[in-house]
Amino acid sequence: MNEAEMVIPHLFRCPISLDLFTDPVTLSTGQTYDRPSIEKWLAAGNLTCPVTMQKLHDPSMVPNHTLRHLIDEWLQKGPQSLMEIIPGRSLAAMKISLQSQESSSENKLETLKAIQVLIDELPYGNSFLLQLGLLPLLLELVFGEVEDNQSRESLKVVEESLSCALKLLPFSELGCLDMMKEQSKLASLVVLFKHGTPMIKTGLCNLVEAVSSSSETQDLCAVLGATHQLLREIVFIVHHDCEASEAGIRAISALSSLESNKENLINEGAVDGLISYISNPPVQEKSAVPLAVAALEVLSGVESGREAVINNPSGVKSLVKMIFKVSDHEGSENAVSSLLVICSDSLRAREEAISEGVLTQLLLLLQSQCSGRIKTKARMLLKHLRSKRNMD
Repeated sequence: MNEAEMVIPHLFRCPISLDLFTDPVTLSTGQTYDRPSIEKWLAAGNLTCPVTMQKLHDPSMVPNHTLRHLIDEWLQKGPQSLMEIIPGRSLAAMKISLQSQESSSENKLETLKAIQVLIDELPYGNSFLLQLGLLPLLLELVFGEVEDNQSRESLKVVEESLSCALKLLPFSELGCLDMMKEQSKLASLVVLFKHGTPMIKTGLCNLVEAVSSSSETQDLCAVLGATHQLLREIVFIVHHDCEASEAGIRAISALSSLESNKENLINEGAVDGLISYISNPPVQEKSAVPLAVAALEVLSGVESGREAVINNPSGVKSLVKMIFKVSDHEGSENAVSSLLVICSDSLRAREEAISEGVLTQLLLLLQSQCSGRIKTKARMLLKHLRSKRNMD
């Protein structure tokens, strides 16, 4: 039996997931399961009780309020192993410290650092923290009353709260993020992008990426994509903030996964921002260049995106340079794919690509050890440019 199994009482564990109950429900057989786990079991076509294997003539579920109450009481006291790490402080006391308007920034920071320790030292302790409703509270600390001239201490609280929230996010349902749809929260998000520390900006970009990458939060992704000030701030980060640029690129890439967001991103300068980064990447972040080329390929799938690439003085040139790199082929496929689309209907783009040495780049790529898929696309682009050149 491992340490996690000793910490959580047997009766508080779902027989299916073996994790702490979040929403215990009882079947007609008398067995209790966590609602998400038993719903998944039944959705898979199973018509029996997982523990007794009795056939379920009645698949209805009854909330087990008694068990729920016992778990809540246990959580408020704090499991023994958690208390050994943070002696003299209960989880409930830490939650009150974060909620209280009377609690100073210093006290909140101390509490947040204790929570960081719990998350890092006892990964399975995330269940306890989530059950206590800590994630919405952390998000409230991030997006609460944010002002343009935040004090250093207040920004530190935001920084630590955001860090804790991002660590808990993978273990939680993302419905709590819907608070970001509120106008006041969106306004706070923009202010933090403008005036936050590099760590806050990076964390916010990671949060936007998480929102945009999940099917649970597609509505919120659309709201973020329609917030033009927010998009401008993310593009600005890619342009000018070396420490958070890579996170900004990931945020743009994730946001562009929603079709309705692409035009807005292009209108707010995302294409120019990505091209600027590809042309002059920070030395310490060259690994993010392939990410930027991949994001550019996605935006090039829209007519206005292709026009933005062509109209940018470095657009076609930067893609041509990315076709063949001596050290590796990261970004090569995305660059070739982008040029295939951009050059198909634009004489100007074809002429510029040829003048920048695209034919030589493609021939070098074909002679390299790149994948067969990349070579196939390179041959297609080469054939296309040659045929169009003869026609032109």
